[in-house]
Amino acid sequence: MFGTEGTENLFFSVSASQLGKGLDEQLQGFIQEHQDTKLIIIDTLQKVREIGGDSYSYANDYDIITRLKKFADSFGISLLLVHHTRKQQSDDRFDMISGTNGLLGAADGAFLLQKEKRTSNSATLDVSGRDQQDQRLYLSRNQERLLWELEKTETELWKEPPEPLLERIEKCITEDNPNWNGTPSELVTFLGVDIKANVLTLKLNVNAGRLFNEYGIRYENSRGHDRRKVSLHLEQA
Repeated sequence: MFGTEGTENLFFSVSASQLGKGLDEQLQGFIQEHQDTKLIIIDTLQKVREIGGDSYSYANDYDIITRLKKFADSFGISLLLVHHTRKQQSDDRFDMISGTNGLLGAADGAFLLQKEKRTSNSATLDVSGRDQQDQRLYLSRNQERLLWELEKTETELWKEPPEPLLERIEKCITEDNPNWNGTPSELVTFLGVDIKANVLTLKLNVNAGRLFNEYGIRYENSRGHDRRKVSLHLEQA
């Protein structure tokens, strides 16, 4: 689609049970089958939430997100829940999220996307959370690729501090030596770092996007017949 290569690591499910009625087991089963999972997107929360007599109470909303957050934390993944906004406006944009404040109170953070008007190709994305900078991003919709593209930010975005592991990789993967393939243990030796192989791959899995965006080095992790293999490749400018 739009020139993007296919991937074997993207899965879709067109049906799901509700929380407390099978979804918990469905998610756990998927994780056990695909242990390298990093992100699960549920579209939408309202479709899978367990509905009770006090379905719109603060306690019920808080409990729903807490259960999902506990699942995400236990497996070390990100869980993105798509949810709707109210139609009425509010001075605090996050009060426009449908339901009570219990949803945002239990979640690690929230992204609120709003178009200027229904037919507009301009929108704002408000970001708020415990471990991220509150921010407003101004976006425009690319009609050809169907993507929201960043136009400007209200304030300068927070930049992550230097990561010694990525800097070490940059020194080892150069134009003269642009490719490396092997096992995680061999990569530890190649880089000359004092770190366990499983910890190394975990850090690279988390920082793969940053490694590519900041250093132009593509990281891939796959499992062969008898062992796990990793590769590093310097993309040519």
